[in-house]
Order: sequence, then C-alpha cells, then structure tokens
Amino acid sequence: MTGKVLTPQAAQELLAKGAVLVDIRGLDEYAREHIAVAKHMPMELLNSQGVPSNEANAVIFHCTSGNRTKMNADALDNCASCEVYILEGGLDGWKKAGFPVIKDTKQPLELQRQVQIGAGSMILLGVILGTTVAPAWYALSGFVGAGLIMAGVTGFCGLARMLLVMPWNKKMAK
Repeated sequence: MTGKVLTPQAAQELLAKGAVLVDIRGLDEYAREHIAVAKHMPMELLNSQGVPSNEANAVIFHCTSGNRTKMNADALDNCASCEVYILEGGLDGWKKAGFPVIKDTKQPLELQRQVQIGAGSMILLGVILGTTVAPAWYALSGFVGAGLIMAGVTGFCGLARMLLVMPWNKKMAK
C-alpha cells in the first residue's frame, strides 16, 4: 500500500493545495455528521467506480475512526490514480483536532447503531421476562442472538432491513 496516514493538520495543508477529501462511510453516517469539504463516496461506490482521476493531485480517504480506511487501504489505493492518503483518526480525529464538522441531529441514527439498540433491547427484554414472567421468554434472546450470528455469517440482517423501512429512516438526506 502506498497510502500514507496524515494527521488532520497535515490533511488541512494538503487540502489547501488541491487535494480531495473523500468520506467512505455509508449515507446514513454521512447524513448525520460530515466534514464540510468532504466528498461522499461510499466504499461500495469506490470499489466499482473509483475516484475520478481529473479531480485532484491527491486523495485523502476517511471514515469515522480510521479503522475502516486502514482495513480497506489496499482497495482504496487502487481507487485513485494520484497520491493516496488516509486521515488519521478519521472524522473523530478531525473533530479532536478542533476542526469543524456539519452535524444534522434531525437525521436518524446510523443504521448500525439502530440495530445494536434494537437487538440489545430485545435480548435484555427476553432475559428480564424469562426471569420474572416465564422461562419461555428466554427464547426471544436466543432468537435475536441467532439472528445476529446469521447476519454476521451471511451479511443479511433482517432487523436492519426492517429498520430501513421505518418512518424515521425515510427522512434520511439523499
């Protein structure tokens, strides 16, 4: 991998010289909070299209914490024909350095967080009801746990699909 890790301060300097900042997170994450100058190109889109080569002399990729960009570093390196960098600490590092972000708290929580809240709540409810009402309620916790395992193995999460059609997720910015 030729992509180098840049501090937010070094990224600012490179942006001033014409580099492009690319946010690889999903639309739900980007809609809720993003760096103003960042171009949104989710990882799935980058894999199929890449970054237009005429846009910049350098590309700086970022996600939320920097982990996703590091895990996909080789793929990201192949997405651009110019110099490739990774923003150290991602969006979190950018904010920690004191640089501004655009936040829209009216946007729904990220889908992954909604799934975590929903699954955790159902598991806890199953345990509480199994302990206080009837042991048959433990099956709810088992069902949700099995669903999470299947989601991890297959990449299909029924709870996420169900949450996507909920009214609060219809407001997501495009």
